[in-house]
Amino acid sequence: MSVYEIITGKIIEKLEQGTAPWTRPWSGGQLPRNLVTGKTYRGINLFLLNMANYASPYWLTYRQCQEKGGQVKKGERSSQVVFWQLPEKGAKEQDDEGEEGTGRKAPLLRYYCVFNAEQCDGLDIPQLEQEAREFSPLEACEALIHGMPANSPEIRHNEQKAYYVPSMDYVNMPKPETFRSSEEYYSTLFHELTHSTGHSSRLSRKGITVHNGFGSADYGKEELVAEMGAAFLCGCTGIENLIDNSSAYIAGWLKAIREDKKIVITAAAAAQKAVDYILNKQQQAL
Repeated sequence: MSVYEIITGKIIEKLEQGTAPWTRPWSGGQLPRNLVTGKTYRGINLFLLNMANYASPYWLTYRQCQEKGGQVKKGERSSQVVFWQLPEKGAKEQDDEGEEGTGRKAPLLRYYCVFNAEQCDGLDIPQLEQEAREFSPLEACEALIHGMPANSPEIRHNEQKAYYVPSMDYVNMPKPETFRSSEEYYSTLFHELTHSTGHSSRLSRKGITVHNGFGSADYGKEELVAEMGAAFLCGCTGIENLIDNSSAYIAGWLKAIREDKKIVITAAAAAQKAVDYILNKQQQAL
């Protein structure tokens, strides 16, 4: 398999998981960089390392980690970065299978594996000055959140990732000040809160109560429900639900829509129930 196929496969894998690696409404505040050399990564490597969603911008190879007196934590998986390698003087060009070509000297695309500093123990990590940003809470959105039923999930800000954990019933959000705008923070939060309504103690929605793998029809439907719910809640609070955020879930929807032509209608109905629950409203007949 060529380097191109490896990298393309990783991008497709993220899209199929409902994540567009180049579209993220928040940032870690610093560009990815090598811990040893201090150089920032460029080009496709920015996307590849951002897909890992670590708060630390520092990366290093396994050998670099050991040389700095650290150790990669057991079970951690590496990320790939690519570089162009110039052939040695006099070397003939080779194709991806190692066969000699015309003799024209050409750089070869190669990759190597790196680990984020958060995946390692025993490293001395320098502190970076974080970009100062202001977050302005939106009154209508805050009123909606505080008006949810008493058994609403806890909202945490522990990691630079947005997700809902059904087993522990909490929503994790990136820190508000790391979003490009207040509207994007609440739009993302509304998506995760819609997921939380599927918990067994609330609406007991199959997409949440039953584990569904990425790319499955149930997974696609649940993502569609969550994004529709977020759109409804954004409408209720008068903020814009940006289309770039929604596009990240297209891959997950496609499989579900192909397998069930009624899914858009049923997902909209489920999203309305979720919104009614979040707004603490009783269901009303149409």
